[in-house]
Amino acid sequence: MRTLVLNAGYEPLAIVSFKRALVLVMNEKATVIERVEGDPVWGSHGVYDRPAVIILSRYVRVPMTRRVPVTRRGVLRRDNHRCGYCGKAASTIDHVMPRSRGGLDSWENLVACCLRCNNVKSNRTPQEMHWQLRVTPRPPHGTTWSVRGTDRSDPRWEPYLALAA
Repeated sequence: MRTLVLNAGYEPLAIVSFKRALVLVMNEKATVIERVEGDPVWGSHGVYDRPAVIILSRYVRVPMTRRVPVTRRGVLRRDNHRCGYCGKAASTIDHVMPRSRGGLDSWENLVACCLRCNNVKSNRTPQEMHWQLRVTPRPPHGTTWSVRGTDRSDPRWEPYLALAA
């Protein structure tokens, strides 16, 4: 069970275990605003609501230089699972500048790619293929990026994630 942590300004900060969220609530550093009904946490000193969404009591400044690690799933999500060359559904990623020619595993060098385009392009550059990239690959930004990337999203989180979008 995971819990969405909101900053004091209702912006999503992170997703933590319900145990960590409960510790924040018990130390009066956060308040529960959404709970899991019918599934309380039993402790030695009483029964507590299982938090689904908590909000911090004090505002936490988030550094703007927070780098998101490059992952295959992240590249596909950033490009909305659409091929960077033809626009069809993408299931793989492609290095714009091939790794065999010194291309790096970076947000700026990776795009989502359909299997056909990936095989046809092989280890050539888009310029050599006379192909045009549909979008310029960039690193993702925003505080919601790290929160939206989880597979364990809870429907109770949607109103709070929609506020940040």
